[in-house]
Amino acid sequence: MSENLHPRADEIDDLSALEFVALMHAEDVAALNAITPRLEDVARAVEAVTERLSSGGRLHYFGAGTSGLIAELDAAECPATFGVAGDRVLAHSVEDTQEDDRDLGGETARRAAIGSGDVVVGISASGRTPFVLGAFERAAVDGPLRIAVTCKPGSPLGQAADIAIEVDKGPEVIAGSTRLKAGTVQKVILNMLSTAVFTRLAHTHRGRMVGVVASNEKQRGRAAGVVADLGAASREEAVGALEAARGNVKVAIVMLRRGLNPDEARLRLDAAGGDLKVVLAEARRP
Repeated sequence: MSENLHPRADEIDDLSALEFVALMHAEDVAALNAITPRLEDVARAVEAVTERLSSGGRLHYFGAGTSGLIAELDAAECPATFGVAGDRVLAHSVEDTQEDDRDLGGETARRAAIGSGDVVVGISASGRTPFVLGAFERAAVDGPLRIAVTCKPGSPLGQAADIAIEVDKGPEVIAGSTRLKAGTVQKVILNMLSTAVFTRLAHTHRGRMVGVVASNEKQRGRAAGVVADLGAASREEAVGALEAARGNVKVAIVMLRRGLNPDEARLRLDAAGGDLKVVLAEARRP
């Protein structure tokens, strides 16, 4: 647990700056390595979440304190990275001062209008945060898939879940500071989960962000580079195609590769369920 003392706790105050950061780095590496035995659980979660979201379901994160902030970060990145609607991945979080309120967790889950085709992910370092457990209990009424992400194998949250991803990351350098190794583990697992799911749902293509929403100069440049690359076109042609496609990277790529206008490209993508790989494979047929 995060409250357990680190084996070198009594000497930490006397370490040099280099020795201290080297210790922290080594512990972070060890925490990441501790995920390896749980990769099959992560993969099971990816397959199950992909199935739910492919049928129109939503992904709900519930967490408190640091865990809630990590959930918010992952949810916030999904629309811009993958081009998904803002309500496909939702983070329901509270501050540390509210994490003991089990009833609040239940009420938050009720207000979220969770459906049987949705997925609820409870995130808690200890696996016993009352707010998250309350949300899990209320969500069970609606029948969604429930996934636990914890750092305590055999936790109450893990036992209540359909799929438990529980990583034994070892004691923190500063006892009880769940923003350290526990936070790192939770962030990495959510990275894996959302990225693998939306890749399998064709929101990326060959490692490129074809769903990117170009809302600033950096992202517009990134979108143009992706279109030029996958559209086999010059930068100027890519920018022109993007303008005609109203910023839709996939549409612009199909326009360039298939010689179509924006409406025709959209129709081809719609027919393929938005899967760029399918449309581009059609382009290679004689």
